[in-house]
Amino acid sequence: MAECLLSKSNYWKLACLNAALRGETFTVPETVYVALYTSDPTQADTGQEVDGEGYARVAVTFSAPVISGLVAVTSNSTELEFPIAANGWGQVTHIGIRDAATGGNLLYQGSVATPRTIEPNDLVKFLEGALEVEEG
Repeated sequence: MAECLLSKSNYWKLACLNAALRGETFTVPETVYVALYTSDPTQADTGQEVDGEGYARVAVTFSAPVISGLVAVTSNSTELEFPIAANGWGQVTHIGIRDAATGGNLLYQGSVATPRTIEPNDLVKFLEGALEVEEG
């Protein structure tokens, strides 16, 4: 079972529809990144991303999507490991997939199955397959 099931942000919903149905150009990001949040980023990208010493987004690679029932599914194809927390980062409750190492746009977001308070010297990691994206 996935640690975090992700759903589309408003930005990504509009970009997909505009590209597929209106012929608007969309530049695909070369790399996407996992961001940690201490509050729900919401589909509107309004949450609070972790802002602690040592924190940085982590690049992620996803497996080729497969059709399962009525949905297409993909998940992270490698284990993800964040830098060791130099100070407390607060309680991580959500994650987001973003199109840049800093700033950028939120593509997907979701809550983690088990929120966790990150203390100094803690290590945050997600096993392969823990972050799942479904389209359907």
